[in-house]
Amino acid sequence: MVLLSSLHTSLLSLTKSRFRPHIISCSAPKPSHRTRRDLILLGLSSSLPIIFASPASRAEEEVKMASVVDEINAYTYMYPLELPSQKFVFKWVESRKPERYSSAAPLSPDARLRIVSERIDIIDNLVISVSIGPPNFQIIKSKDKSSWTAKDVADSVLSDKSALRVTSTQRMAESSVLDTHCSEIDGEPYWYYEYLVRRSPTKTVQASNLYRHNVASTVERDGYLYTLNASTLSKEWDKMGPALEKTVASFRLLPSTDNYVPPYKDPWRFW
Repeated sequence: MVLLSSLHTSLLSLTKSRFRPHIISCSAPKPSHRTRRDLILLGLSSSLPIIFASPASRAEEEVKMASVVDEINAYTYMYPLELPSQKFVFKWVESRKPERYSSAAPLSPDARLRIVSERIDIIDNLVISVSIGPPNFQIIKSKDKSSWTAKDVADSVLSDKSALRVTSTQRMAESSVLDTHCSEIDGEPYWYYEYLVRRSPTKTVQASNLYRHNVASTVERDGYLYTLNASTLSKEWDKMGPALEKTVASFRLLPSTDNYVPPYKDPWRFW
């Protein structure tokens, strides 16, 4: 019972933060105080979904969620399973299991930004992915991350997020950033941003101006940007947005274990 109580407390602490945290200052990072015990508790949580309410700024809505722990890349997050009041059940499929950066699928021809894990709900047009890539220092002018703005970090990530052979500026033009902010968590700056991306029409929505609504959280470690991105069709945002914001707000780096593989290790290895 003590273990379960500690587990519930650990999980609840991750989900209490809203997509826009109250602490918005970002300063130089401090050592993390999380222990291996925290990682073990978070790992156990994947089989113990919890239910909590969405932010008060929206209509009260309970969301049943479960957690993911990727020990290869040392991060965790929570994803929605069910909206009980709407009797809605998400239909997630793990389309990409966690893998090391060197073998992960690239998001652009230069292979800087790569997807290390992904889950999708094809029926409801939902995608949650984690990507890793180096900062774009043509956009981020300083190597001191305490001076980085959320807008610069967003532009850096989005400049590498395209499957087309276009320039970084053209890739950024595909996206429209709506909001950015920063929060310091466990001594590390996390940069949050919300943006729209124009996409081709689907069978259900035949419109030339169809957009995907995205929310993302980015944090830096070992010279690389770790980003969790969650998205849905713009027309579904009012329904799905609050749950996706909870997912993004729950994203955390974890202390490394023996299973952790830093992105710079064995760049030649593709398995």
